Amino acid sequence: MEDGGKSDVPKLPIPGKRNILITSALPYVNNVPHLGNIIGCVLSADVYARYCRLRGYNAIYICGTDEYGTATETKALEENCTPKEICDKYHAIHKEVYDWFDISFDKFGRTSTPEQTEVCQAIFNKLWENKWLSENTMQQLYCDTCKKFLADRLVEGSCPFEGCNYDSARGDQCEKCGKLLNPTELKDPKCKVCQNTPRIRDTDHLFIELPLLKDKLEEYIKETSVAGSWSQNAIQTTNAWLRDGLRQRCITRDLKWGVPVPHEKYKEKVFYVWFDAPIGYVSITSCYTSEWEKWWKNPENVELYQFMGKDNVPFHTVMFPSTQLGTGENWTLMKTISVTEYLNYEDGKFSKSKGVGVFGNDVKDTNIPVEVWRYYLLTNRPEVSDTSFSWKDLQAKLNGELLSNIGNFVNRVLSFIAKPENAGYGSVIPDAPGAESHPLTISLAEKVEKLVAEYVEAMEKVKLKQGLKTAMLISSEGNFYLQANQFWKLYKDDKPSCAIVIRTAAGLVHLLAQLLEPFMPSFSREVFKQLNLPLHFSLSDERGEVLLASRPWEILPPSHRIGTPQPLFKELVDEEVQQYREKFAGSQADRRARDEAANLTDQLNKTKLSDAKKQKAASSKGGGKPKPQPAAEREITMARLDIRVGKILKAEKHPKADALYVEEIDVGGGEIRTVVSGLVKYIPLEEMQNRMVCVLCNLKPAKMRDIVSQAMVLAASSSDGSKVELVEPPKSATIGERVTFPGFEGEPDDVLNPKKKVWETLLVDLNTNENLVACYKDVPFTTSAGECKVSSISNGTIR
Repeated sequence: MEDGGKSDVPKLPIPGKRNILITSALPYVNNVPHLGNIIGCVLSADVYARYCRLRGYNAIYICGTDEYGTATETKALEENCTPKEICDKYHAIHKEVYDWFDISFDKFGRTSTPEQTEVCQAIFNKLWENKWLSENTMQQLYCDTCKKFLADRLVEGSCPFEGCNYDSARGDQCEKCGKLLNPTELKDPKCKVCQNTPRIRDTDHLFIELPLLKDKLEEYIKETSVAGSWSQNAIQTTNAWLRDGLRQRCITRDLKWGVPVPHEKYKEKVFYVWFDAPIGYVSITSCYTSEWEKWWKNPENVELYQFMGKDNVPFHTVMFPSTQLGTGENWTLMKTISVTEYLNYEDGKFSKSKGVGVFGNDVKDTNIPVEVWRYYLLTNRPEVSDTSFSWKDLQAKLNGELLSNIGNFVNRVLSFIAKPENAGYGSVIPDAPGAESHPLTISLAEKVEKLVAEYVEAMEKVKLKQGLKTAMLISSEGNFYLQANQFWKLYKDDKPSCAIVIRTAAGLVHLLAQLLEPFMPSFSREVFKQLNLPLHFSLSDERGEVLLASRPWEILPPSHRIGTPQPLFKELVDEEVQQYREKFAGSQADRRARDEAANLTDQLNKTKLSDAKKQKAASSKGGGKPKPQPAAEREITMARLDIRVGKILKAEKHPKADALYVEEIDVGGGEIRTVVSGLVKYIPLEEMQNRMVCVLCNLKPAKMRDIVSQAMVLAASSSDGSKVELVEPPKSATIGERVTFPGFEGEPDDVLNPKKKVWETLLVDLNTNENLVACYKDVPFTTSAGECKVSSISNGTIR
């Protein structure tokens, strides 16, 4: 079907056909999706939806943004706007990203709608009537200033765990030690909005009694996990929840942004996002068609397939089915769940909160087309274990698989057909009588028939990576077929055999475009354009199209005129790979800082160039050259400091001073400097080894207990002096590069003159800001890889 078979008219289940309802986990709306999010649910579900349409199944694909909850309220506070404005902004960003990625939703909606309220409250009322809900009292932090209970993320304080004591731990988790927390466990808690100290107060909430629903749930899981071929990671996670024992789960929250609870006692509360979000699949379908119950309350005729990352499994295998079963209504329950592990980025993890990795809006800024991104993510789909994204691997797969395999095969075949008649076929598919008795062609047809059957089997079981690999094997067989037949020689020596080979190969090109449409729709559209065919992708049993794969010479009719062949893929060279690695190093904040610094540098260079021209003009009028300003008169700015990125190669205790370390530091250019630092009291010796640091290299050397210190390691101190941390450049910064301060340009002094008090003058304005970034006043310490930071000391002083 055209462009994946989407229909503008809402589809409803058709009796006697396979009716497949496909969902992907609703992406949360408080940030831009990264590549791990995209492959984890949205892209994977799109491939399966396109495959279903290709096969002629009656399928719809439903998704949308998950918009209610604490994180949205918190993000709105950060950006100084309303939750609705945050949702509108990020819903549009998500939609734009998914449009670029060629995601073929039948409906991409959102959860902050009247339909969501209606469906959610109706389900709640059924659960209440059926007595599956209970009431209980909890203790929560309440802010008297803001006059509200505080959600986990609206509380910050000191981590209660010994050895951590991080002073900016959130109410749900300490970012430094990683331990999960309850807000009431924090030491010295503060309201994130007003900074006042909240108090503990009792509050009543509603709970769903999962233990009472256990028998119904276990029966469903036991039967469906086998019949629906659940992925192993989904089964393991679900069994772990059942093994540990189901507990009652709170379904309400003391928030304003959410679906209000339709109960007089709880009317000031909203539903907890875990309860509300899966219901979004239903409400978004109700926005797609008013007859949504024909999809969602029709288990006899509808199969529900759900796609998600592994962290979402319990909500779809335990929580949501329990909610559906508890209503006593005839819901369409999930048949098959497809779960991915995590996609990591280079040597670390993708992180939305920290801005680490390649994000959906980043890919548009590369010259790499969408079909390459889709192919790479899908070949790297983390189906059974975590996988990693790397730029070198993307280059290898683009150049070695797309360009050299499938791209090469398609272009060789079509380019040869397009050659003039004395060298090719004048762009017309030749007739091929006798193909059934051509040995190499029969051998190819048998292999292709087997591979297409394997492709269908893999895709039916939602083994997407295997399906893609199998399709690419057909392309490899095509290349081997061309080489084995040496068609360029046959054209001169045996034109009938050459016609068989070329018509068969052209049929394979058509078949590959069909098989690969779920994975790379833009590639398939381009191939059909070059074949001069209407955009109609179909591989149905009913039309005999699968069977036709065993006779590839019959796929395209003789005398069909093809379009103009063009190369389908472009080589990705080493220089481009290095540029992308550098461009996307660090966090998004680091990248913005680099871009701003680069823009500021450009502006300053233009200003300097303009000033130089004016000075030259004035000089020519005055008849002489301007005298250079003496070095002693130079303005005291950060440009005079030679701060470099260094790496501590070795650190040990000073032999004559208990409070001092002696470090050997690589400061670039093969130069190793000895540095003495008074950090013994604050940083353990083992934490000093192999650390990236910021080093002030142009202080006058000073002897400290018989050892000459040739530089200074920069560190930040807390306001009470009890805590000291090293100022650290990004890990991808280059050893020896100069740490710069946008707006302060110029060469550093060779050695700072102690009498001029340059360092002492600048020192008083060195600090760490609320985001832990090292700054001179409010200008960040900047490297080519981003800003320099400390671990936890905000508003500290640097020395």
